[in-house]
Amino acid sequence: MKAKELRMKSDEELKQLLQQLKEQLFSLRIQKSLGRLDNPNLIRQVKRDIARILTILRERELGIQR
Repeated sequence: MKAKELRMKSDEELKQLLQQLKEQLFSLRIQKSLGRLDNPNLIRQVKRDIARILTILRERELGIQR
């Protein structure tokens, strides 16, 4: 997901998406430990999406405009 798309969402939507991504990351880690993960790059992608959301939420908290 691109940062531009995320910036158009409200804080509440971002928090919901963040929760979903954290659950997905947990699921992917379980699959990896069991050896059933088809695409290991998904873990990396989900972690980066989580970081993007946290960055945008922090920017809004500090009042930084882009």
